[in-house]
Amino acid sequence: MTPDRRFLKQSKHFWANVRTISQRVGYTDRGAGQIKIPSPHEISVALSEIGLKPDHIVDTQGRLTDFGKSLTEYFQYRADVLNSYVEPRLQDAKEAKRLYRQVRGKKKFTCPIPMNKQKGSKKAPAFLTGIVNMIIETYASGLPCDFDPRELTTVTRNGAPLRTLARRVDGAFPKAVNPVAVWEIKEYYYTTTFGSRVADGVYETLLDGMELDELREHEGVDVKHYLIVDSHYTWWDCGRSYLCRLVDMLHMGYIDEVLFGREVVERLPSLVKEWLAMLAACDKRG
Repeated sequence: MTPDRRFLKQSKHFWANVRTISQRVGYTDRGAGQIKIPSPHEISVALSEIGLKPDHIVDTQGRLTDFGKSLTEYFQYRADVLNSYVEPRLQDAKEAKRLYRQVRGKKKFTCPIPMNKQKGSKKAPAFLTGIVNMIIETYASGLPCDFDPRELTTVTRNGAPLRTLARRVDGAFPKAVNPVAVWEIKEYYYTTTFGSRVADGVYETLLDGMELDELREHEGVDVKHYLIVDSHYTWWDCGRSYLCRLVDMLHMGYIDEVLFGREVVERLPSLVKEWLAMLAACDKRG
């Protein structure tokens, strides 16, 4: 999923309002099982309840200001894209296994296919990670890829470290030193609750994104950053509010794209081709 360009250039003031209002009004319409679109009245009440003025969003006649219109347009977009685009693409374990087998087919891959961390009958390949790795190998034109970096991502200049990220990522192309793309994979097919480990994964991705955004802003180095997630139960049934946060992060510029569930087979082949073009451009510049 790529961001909607209407919301890419919004100020931090805009996102502060998105977060505050979402927190107070709620991210979801629990009765309907859908993402909530707060009304102007709900926004006004929510801000007033915590001692903040709603005047910049709703005037004294109850009409939306221009800023308020932008906010409500974003809330509408966020709800629509999650309800109609994201939710149908999220898979359960059986669906992910089926897609994994389709991608694997009868081909022989050299990329790693890690196992999940389950035991007994649930122990199986990590389906989403396997799908990602196989697609990258298929479209990478024989170029190397670090499918499991055991080192911190480092960007260099003139042979010396320029920036080193605080934590390891799940994958880097072509390698963890001077990559053109890095990604995180969050697959939780057998998770029964939306626990702190899942929430921590979201904020770890935010940390990576903020570091990469600083690198792009101050050094002019653009490393593409992707988040790949799946599990209908974990993300939709239990974690819809965190899906909202992911869409927010995407439009704040901290992630270049989020791939939801089966979207990996729809979008990842094109992304790998883009990485090849970026790598070729880097080689020409020396």
